[in-house]
Amino acid sequence: MSYVDGFVLPVPEGKLEPYLDMARRAGEVWREHGALEYVECVADDVKPGEHTSFPQSVKLEPGETVIFSWILYASREERDRINAKVMEDPRMADMMDPANHPFDGKRMIWGGFREVLRLP
Repeated sequence: MSYVDGFVLPVPEGKLEPYLDMARRAGEVWREHGALEYVECVADDVKPGEHTSFPQSVKLEPGETVIFSWILYASREERDRINAKVMEDPRMADMMDPANHPFDGKRMIWGGFREVLRLP
């Protein structure tokens, strides 16, 4: 079964296009190094909950939207290999600097997940 890196982050609505430009460039690097998929989704139907929700998870502020994204790999080993190559890729240098992020990275949530069920 495959392996997924998942991300949830807030992006100011006025910076959505710069974010997507950065994500497109990063996604090309990930795909070139072997990621199977690179997907970015913008919130369409995510309401605050009573206890928890996507907006609450990133402390969403007025004028921001939630991004939900993932990168798919063949395995955890492939993910580790690919991520090492991505981090060394010179095209990623400016994107790794928080000063260049069109979002608040302190409120981004991310993690690696092993796939346990897939229904075709």
